[in-house]
This record gives sequence, C-alpha cells and structure tokens, in this order.
Amino acid sequence: MKNIPVLVLAAGKSSRMQTPKQLLKIGKQSLLEIVLEKALAISSSPIYCVLGANAATIQQEITTKNVVYIFNENYHEGLSTSIVSGINYLEKNHPNLEGVFILLADQPAIEINYLENLIQLFNQKNSKIIASKYPKNIGVPAIFPKMFFSELKTLKGDFGAKEFLKNNKKACILSNFNAILIDLDTKSDYENYKKSLEKSQNNRN
Repeated sequence: MKNIPVLVLAAGKSSRMQTPKQLLKIGKQSLLEIVLEKALAISSSPIYCVLGANAATIQQEITTKNVVYIFNENYHEGLSTSIVSGINYLEKNHPNLEGVFILLADQPAIEINYLENLIQLFNQKNSKIIASKYPKNIGVPAIFPKMFFSELKTLKGDFGAKEFLKNNKKACILSNFNAILIDLDTKSDYENYKKSLEKSQNNRN
C-alpha cells in the first residue's frame, strides 16, 4: 500500500465530550494511539494525522512513532477542513500517490482485518471509492482514488465525507465485512464502549 497513504483525522474540538477525546484512555492507550497503531499495522509508510484543536497537547502526549502530523488551522470550520488540509499536504509532498485511506480518530473499535479488507477491494477496483456501510448512510473508513481529490478539496462544513459519498454513491463499493463502526462522540459513548470491552473481557475469562 505504498502509494495509498493513511490519513487519520483528529483535529476536532471534542465539544460534546468536553475534553480532548483524542487523549481519552482505553486501558493504557489513548483513542488516537489505538487508531494510529491500527493504521500502522496496514501500512509500510508513515501514517499522516491531521491535528487542530489542542494540537500541541495531543502531539506531546502521543507516543506512537512513524507518524507525520499535519496542522489544520481551519479546524473550527468543521471536519471537511481536515480532509482538505490532509489532501493538500499529501498532493504537495507525494505527487505519485494513487489515493488516500481516511480514518477517524474516534473509532477505536475498527479491526485491522476490516481495514485490510478495504485495501483488498481497492486493489481489485482502484477506480472506485471503497467505503464503509452504516445503518442509514455510508462513510469512512474509506479509500478515495486520486481522481476524486479535486472534488474532495471543495468540501465545506462539518459533514466530512458523508455528503460527498452520498452524492457519489454510484462510484462507491461497500464492504460486506461485518465491521464495528462506532464513533465515540459523547461521554456516554465513551463509558458504554469501555463497559462493552470489560464485559467481553470478563466473558473470555
């Protein structure tokens, strides 16, 4: 996956969590570290991570190696600006890339074998967007071929890629893999996720 860099979006203000959720711990690791290390497991190249709100604090706390940080100065304008910042940086520094694999920092439950499945689908159909299927829509994790970069760079607001994917549904292939696609947006999301992990751990014991 040399020419498909992984871009982790982690620039949000965490307004609903009321604390930088990127640094919330699951065991000994933060949410962002968990996602970065899963990304590293599928990539032979450095991982790219877009930071914005609390960028200095987050970068200081993260111990994961082989990560290149991109600062999104427009993070307060919404998630779409992180996609734009990331693609602008990658196009400037890696003109030969074939696409970009976008992940979110608040999805620690994503499995490595699911991410590998998306890569396999892209290898089979590299002119298609490989996206994730949610109950009511489609979203990321997703792999976008380079031909869609110019359109992605016109995104506005806090919708991220969802609206773009909805408008380009015919260009998307959705994985049939039974993935755990959970966003941790609120304190209750976080607490419920920790409880589910404890429950599964107890069941295994």
